[in-house]
Amino acid sequence: MSSRPRALVVGGSVGGLFAAHLLRSAGWDVEVFERSAGDLASRGAGIGAAAALFAVIQRIGVPLDASVGISVRSQICLDRGGTVVAEVPAAGRMTAWSRIYQALKDALPPERYHFNQAVRRVDQDAHGVTAELADGSRAAADLLVAADGLDSTVRRQLMPSVEARYAGYVAWRVLEGRDTPSEIQSRFFDHVTFCFPEGELLLAMPNPGAGDDVRPQARRYYFVWYRPVDFDEALPRLCTDASGRQHGVAIPPPLIRPEVIQNLKASAESVLPPQIAAVVHRTAQPLLQAIFDLESPRVVFGRFALLGDAAFVARPHVAAGVSKAALDAQSLVDALTASPGDLDRALAQYDHEQRSFGGRLVAHGRLLGAHLEAHRKTAGRTSLDLAPEAYIRQNGAGNLIAERHRQLMNGRAEHRDA
Repeated sequence: MSSRPRALVVGGSVGGLFAAHLLRSAGWDVEVFERSAGDLASRGAGIGAAAALFAVIQRIGVPLDASVGISVRSQICLDRGGTVVAEVPAAGRMTAWSRIYQALKDALPPERYHFNQAVRRVDQDAHGVTAELADGSRAAADLLVAADGLDSTVRRQLMPSVEARYAGYVAWRVLEGRDTPSEIQSRFFDHVTFCFPEGELLLAMPNPGAGDDVRPQARRYYFVWYRPVDFDEALPRLCTDASGRQHGVAIPPPLIRPEVIQNLKASAESVLPPQIAAVVHRTAQPLLQAIFDLESPRVVFGRFALLGDAAFVARPHVAAGVSKAALDAQSLVDALTASPGDLDRALAQYDHEQRSFGGRLVAHGRLLGAHLEAHRKTAGRTSLDLAPEAYIRQNGAGNLIAERHRQLMNGRAEHRDA
């Protein structure tokens, strides 16, 4: 019988993988349970490649650094006619979500990661935790980390009254193929481009190509277009397929009705700069995402710890989902390492620190999305409150991520020196 502490990680996406690797490096025996039947690498698109993210990856020992990303030298704003009206220098990098996921997944021993293993219920007592799987089997451990996303089964069991909050708008996402127009490649492939139609927002940026190829000639173009949509009537219509079936708030892309896509293209021609409207017009299959955010009043319940999107979901404007998941995992494991043998104390520290961090990210996302919320449009406030340049400078959450990473690194240094 192993004397090592044992942890169950519910959710095998990047948050769960960060937790699994860092726990293993701290001497824990770890098993990961992922409800999906197959590999997740086809999910996700472009993400910001923060230095803190790669610091955690390097700590794990995965040979992946910022060179896998595409550098951008500035963020620009186009007016309706396609003229650059604002430019803010930037030293950021863009990479593919799949690149991070695949590197973390490949580095974990396959016998530690279980596909098609949904967790149906969790329980705990003074001696440990138990997870009941959908097939009826059970797994026991000292600690359970819930990294199972916005629709977390574990969080719903622990806090059934905590619900995600609809932001009042949706995002249309498209990842273009390799045949992006030459004008886009030459003018915009080293920038993040912002457009501010009245009451809306569009961002466009270069993205790695097939096989996560970052070479200029292989890159693709990615855009996300935020548009206010009423929750009670308009959103259900958008999520209704041609047969009349309503899919809740998330419709599979192939089932989006052709007339919905045509209306999107027509809107692009009437409100977007011509260069960007041309990209939208070429779109064959957009993805529709209703935007929600979520705040958990607690992230620790006895021996259960929520992590990543299971605990807090900030709107995409903060561009920090993967980095936050990495820092959540680092915070959890650093707290466990700082209080060996005192699980209650370690988890109390994690709860205090990450609730504060998660709350700040959610608040920043709401600030950045305030002008998009449908109820503000109804109240007659459809314009951007900030000048485009000021908004661009606030976009993202780079400062919050860097600050939290410095806090964690300082805490580790103090622990080593003690």
